[in-house]
Amino acid sequence: MNAHPVQLKDDERIDQLYSQDIQIIQSPSCFAFSLDAVLLADFVRPNHRHRLQTVDLCAGNAAIGLFLHNKLAGRFTEVELQGRIADMAQRSIELNGLTDRYQVLNMDIADVFTAIPKDSADVVLCNPPYFPVTAKSQKNPNQYLAIARHEIKTNLAIVARQMSGLLKMNGHGYLVHRPDRLSEILTTLEQNRLVAKRLRFIYPKPDRDANMVLIEVIKDGKPGGQKVVPPLVVSDEKGNYQSEVRRLLYGNEREE
Repeated sequence: MNAHPVQLKDDERIDQLYSQDIQIIQSPSCFAFSLDAVLLADFVRPNHRHRLQTVDLCAGNAAIGLFLHNKLAGRFTEVELQGRIADMAQRSIELNGLTDRYQVLNMDIADVFTAIPKDSADVVLCNPPYFPVTAKSQKNPNQYLAIARHEIKTNLAIVARQMSGLLKMNGHGYLVHRPDRLSEILTTLEQNRLVAKRLRFIYPKPDRDANMVLIEVIKDGKPGGQKVVPPLVVSDEKGNYQSEVRRLLYGNEREE
């Protein structure tokens, strides 16, 4: 994998996920990946089948997909609605020399079947907007951030429907979401033939409630058999990253 020079636009920077040797173009004014992207990529099971097809919905700047370039073989399709962010994704793919395996579709995930056949994906990933639309979110002056965080352009029901439609029978879906919506999430997934099989709760500090949940589903999976795997506590009481998070960010060589 050879990195290629790319043109940065105003206020863009290049950040590195050292553990995966991946560089990502970021912009604080419109989109920057956060720890949830790193944690979701880590939660995905490895699969080195040569013909694997992976689709990343609500892909943002393609961070999650790119973080999986060693873990998943085959081809990736990054689906991102917002044109400027989709352009960042495309240039991040070029930056990492991965254009032979990755493509970006600048489109609404509601229209994804016009570009990707139903029942064709082995793996579908999604880091969706977490929050229902409120009067406050609609007034957010930064539309990039409002759309990324709030269900303005898509919502949980659409995500579940499109994930299910894309997946082959027994294909695996992965998403990260908020625990306070867990009952709604599991019900919505099940209504779309997606059976939750593995969950992991993420806690910001030892004495705090969980603020993220990672979920693996299987399309048309047998009911039951759910596993709640050991939790992850991100930081100690002083706010320093715990060892597992440092490893995910910096790899074994570079813990800082």
